[in-house]
Amino acid sequence: MGSSVDHGGAGGRGKKQGSQLWKKALLHSCLCFVMGFFTGFAPSSVSDWTSAAVSAGGVGSSHVVRALQTAAGGAVNRSLLAHGGAGLLDAAAATPRPLLVVITTTESTPAASGERAAALTRMAHTLRLAAPPLLWVVVEAAPDVPATARLLRATGLLYRHLTYKDNFTAADAAAGKERHHQRNVALGHIEHHRLAGVVLFAGLGDVFDLRFFDQLRQISAFGAWPVATMARGERKVVVRGPACSAAAVTGWFSRDFGGNGTAAATTARPPEVDAHGFAFNSSVLWDPERWGRYPTSEPDKSQDSMKFVQQVVLEDFSKVKGIPSDCSEVMVWHVDSTAPSSSS
Repeated sequence: MGSSVDHGGAGGRGKKQGSQLWKKALLHSCLCFVMGFFTGFAPSSVSDWTSAAVSAGGVGSSHVVRALQTAAGGAVNRSLLAHGGAGLLDAAAATPRPLLVVITTTESTPAASGERAAALTRMAHTLRLAAPPLLWVVVEAAPDVPATARLLRATGLLYRHLTYKDNFTAADAAAGKERHHQRNVALGHIEHHRLAGVVLFAGLGDVFDLRFFDQLRQISAFGAWPVATMARGERKVVVRGPACSAAAVTGWFSRDFGGNGTAAATTARPPEVDAHGFAFNSSVLWDPERWGRYPTSEPDKSQDSMKFVQQVVLEDFSKVKGIPSDCSEVMVWHVDSTAPSSSS
């Protein structure tokens, strides 16, 4: 008896497999069609997506505004967002704010050490309200470093903590010698690292109008402003600063608001400008003409950075910008803990 082969079963399986392949191909084609259909409604660029989200005015628009504000580093005019956020970001990147370098000196006397933490904390909160970029340079004696280092790390500010090993007596501190040395330490650091920006000396007893920091960023060479100095234990205020015609500095004045009325004095050029009353562009420190400005018989005026800057700011008033523009408003107050006439 011969054997038989069931060809019908094999043929059925072949037809079934062909049907499954056809169905898979049809499903794949349908999926591609649906994806292509919806892709056609998608925006063609990021700016289109931004405009659509802003015009919708819903949750999406608020996220766009917050993102652009963060990227641009400031407030963004919402009415301009409808024309595309990319242009705003390009404009912000093309005109960055100048770096503001704020130098704060401390004293190593026991009385000053007891108040240092509170004064530094107050200054840190003030500087956090200023627009970035801002670098806070704090200078102090080596023995006082650990406590201040912990405080600075918690401020959230960009800072440089500079120290020195020189010893100063209480008499040196009262005479301003230690503070002068600290300022030279900070200026030497700025010069060595070529930190380009506007340099401000901010004492721990200084109080600022927040608008003042925006004014500082407009300085191209030098800037000066009136300072109201208040001495502890004395009921009077002395205002010193530049006399201005518009934004041009024409001289210097001092006015004493004491208990018996006011007394004013004006001078064309003071012997020395108060460190609390001026700021300057740091490029002055590495000016190639610096070392040839004075004869070798007066080396201190070029070697001592602080004296050099104080001298240069008084040489040519045409390079000094008055802050505010007419110098008629006090934006800086200084509490003097030593003596009424000191320029600490």
